[in-house]
Amino acid sequence: MKKSPIELALFELQNHSKAKFLSRFFKTGVGQYAEGDKFLGITNPQVRQVLKIHGKEASIEDIENLVRSPWHEARLLGFLCVLQKYEKTKDPSEKEKWVDFYLSHKEFLNNWDLIDITVPRLLGNWLIGKNTVLLYSLAKSNNMWENRIAMLATFAFIRIGNFKDCLAIAEILLLHPHDLIHKAVGWMLREMGKKDKKTLLSFLEKHSTQMPRTMLRYSIEKLPEKDRKSWLLKK
Repeated sequence: MKKSPIELALFELQNHSKAKFLSRFFKTGVGQYAEGDKFLGITNPQVRQVLKIHGKEASIEDIENLVRSPWHEARLLGFLCVLQKYEKTKDPSEKEKWVDFYLSHKEFLNNWDLIDITVPRLLGNWLIGKNTVLLYSLAKSNNMWENRIAMLATFAFIRIGNFKDCLAIAEILLLHPHDLIHKAVGWMLREMGKKDKKTLLSFLEKHSTQMPRTMLRYSIEKLPEKDRKSWLLKK
């Protein structure tokens, strides 16, 4: 299949030595969380530069090819295109179209960077003031990446001082077996605590002894040192 201008621009930046480093960094080995993922060796700033030059002209067919690509950086570029299309339009029906496209391709959001860069600004933003039942379905899924999508979407709510879904989804994922979810939950709790320390402390009082240590460490990162030590000693 003939490559589109946006794909050609991306593939021109391929760097084999960087690809080896990124493959190790993103844990693509046997049994690791991104087993089998393929990298072109292109940095995020380079991907964003391609987006800046070619993103506006990318068709939905071009974007579909990118998000379905076996190459990690192509998927990143594709989902950034979706985010750009979503943020550029003021038409709610057009925004909904891009949210639906995004969710219908969520199986390709199969690494933490793809999720963290796009979910809060797209899915999270879209769900502000709407029914969030979808997030609870994702949080209870057996798919780790869907769990992370659910948790990261609450970042949009945290930013406007709404903590209900963050707290509820954190409780659902409290005993999750994977370190990447421990980090995501702890990160969102920390962000909530920056807005409302009292609510964070209340959550910790209830759950700190159950929380995985990584989750606890992330959640208390912005507290005073003596308070951090105190919470860790309770573990």
